[in-house]
Amino acid sequence: MMTPNELYELLKKAQEPKGFFFNRDKEWVLSILSDLLVNKQRYGYTACPCRLASGDREGDRDIICPCTYREADVREYGSCFCNLYVSQDWNEDKIPHVYVPERRPPEKAAF
Repeated sequence: MMTPNELYELLKKAQEPKGFFFNRDKEWVLSILSDLLVNKQRYGYTACPCRLASGDREGDRDIICPCTYREADVREYGSCFCNLYVSQDWNEDKIPHVYVPERRPPEKAAF
């Protein structure tokens, strides 16, 4: 099984060229990545650990990390819902660190 540090290196290389950076708090990032790996074992896919997954891959498709809400969250708030992926400006304190509201429709979480 992959370690959180291995996943960190893999995702960093894949996401930074797209403009998505890991939160500068590496301890936080590694805890989220560890939870992603737990969900991968549990469900067979990397469901967002900050949300309740149903165990149905199709039903959870929108919250498979990186979730479908990440781009809009980072564009609007500088951070995704989990504070895993952030903008460079967020990491450099050029924009305020504000609460990121849940974009997932409530009916998607009802199971």
